Amino acid sequence: MQVDFGKYSDGLVPVIVQDAVTNKVLMLGFMNDQALQQTQSLGKVTFYSRSKQRLWTKGEVSGHFLYLHEIIPDCDNDTLLIKANPAGPVCHTGADTCFGETNSKDFLQSLSEIIKQRFDDRSGKSYTSVLFNRGINKIAQKVGEEAIELVIEAKDDNKELFLNEAADLLFHDMVLLRAKGFSLEDVKKVLTDRHK
Repeated sequence: MQVDFGKYSDGLVPVIVQDAVTNKVLMLGFMNDQALQQTQSLGKVTFYSRSKQRLWTKGEVSGHFLYLHEIIPDCDNDTLLIKANPAGPVCHTGADTCFGETNSKDFLQSLSEIIKQRFDDRSGKSYTSVLFNRGINKIAQKVGEEAIELVIEAKDDNKELFLNEAADLLFHDMVLLRAKGFSLEDVKKVLTDRHK
């Protein structure tokens, strides 16, 4: 990656940091070549602090590091987009972002993570853990039952029952996907590829 650090008189390029999962813009900072190299070697986003006149790894005091996911230069190679995974609030005020926005995962992402946790640790007594312990045939059977119940409710005009059955089907489909080693992200990729 060739970054044009000479374009600006101070040798710094702007860096936009975006959450790798939620795509929320977290903050803006500046990097010189040394900060970029340290970011790549440490795996933690490091800036050049204009006020401190030194390299500064975000989180070095608070512990709220920005773990590097990806670095993307812009079309002119004079601005960087860094996708990162934040380990806590990003702003010095304690806010999720330096722009006062809440940085939270989509509910389905959070639910997918819970389902994965239940899959990885089946010792619990949750409904999801019990499903995983019963095996793939029982999970697939449950998806079939929920699909039939959704079709039945679709023929009636009870919005609440229809939506509840749709939610049940989606949940059980997510459980089946995890049991087969996949997630909603894999299905989303298939749908995205089909749309192209």
